[in-house]
Amino acid sequence: MTAYSLRALVLRKTKLGEADMILTLLSADGRIVRAVAKGMRKPTSRFAGRLEPGSVVDLMLARGRTLEVVSDARSVDLHSGLRTEYERSTAASVVLDVLDKIAVEGQTEERLFGLACATLSAIERADPGRLRATVTAFLLKAMAMHGYRPHLDSCVSCACSARGRIGFSLEAGGVLCPTCGGSAPQMSASSRELLSWLLASTMDTIAGTELPAREVSETFALMRQFVTYHLPARLKALEFYANGGGL
Repeated sequence: MTAYSLRALVLRKTKLGEADMILTLLSADGRIVRAVAKGMRKPTSRFAGRLEPGSVVDLMLARGRTLEVVSDARSVDLHSGLRTEYERSTAASVVLDVLDKIAVEGQTEERLFGLACATLSAIERADPGRLRATVTAFLLKAMAMHGYRPHLDSCVSCACSARGRIGFSLEAGGVLCPTCGGSAPQMSASSRELLSWLLASTMDTIAGTELPAREVSETFALMRQFVTYHLPARLKALEFYANGGGL
């Protein structure tokens, strides 16, 4: 079998047979790759501790008929801090789950890998009170890379300069003036400003900035609706986090 090297982020692992594990990976170029790590569940496996979800690894893979086969794995960044605290673990699980649904086999998006690594590092270091803003920023940026960059400068329906408390069209992906808003989800002018700031800022900056709790809560709720509307798969980690899993 032809072998090749691959740097990847482990998104998910699934049991296969008595001792093997199927890994869902986000490659450095943004593709989804699926591979089997044989014997990974054995106590003596050389892969033990290296291929946990959230870990960045350098892999040697052999091409298989349906799944690649892991022949070697070297740790680049285990992000071990994500697995030691509940709040960080649940926040990271949202990131990994969304990446699993957004990324596609055979379709590259190099920015996605960089965003993923930056977000996980930020979650690992951030004060617990700033995790929700970090998750919100990830959702916003990931959707923008997926082709759903929110339009925040003017009303997406009539193009007027929307002021005050405004609506947000989940379908059109942009703000709505009071006249066009109708029954659309609502947000304040300050939440609109926060979304613009999150979109333009780095993950490190976001994780290190104290932000107003009300606006963070409002923008998170809005981005949750936006992501759920446009991604066809059920996002269990996001639902859990939104319903108290993030505390």
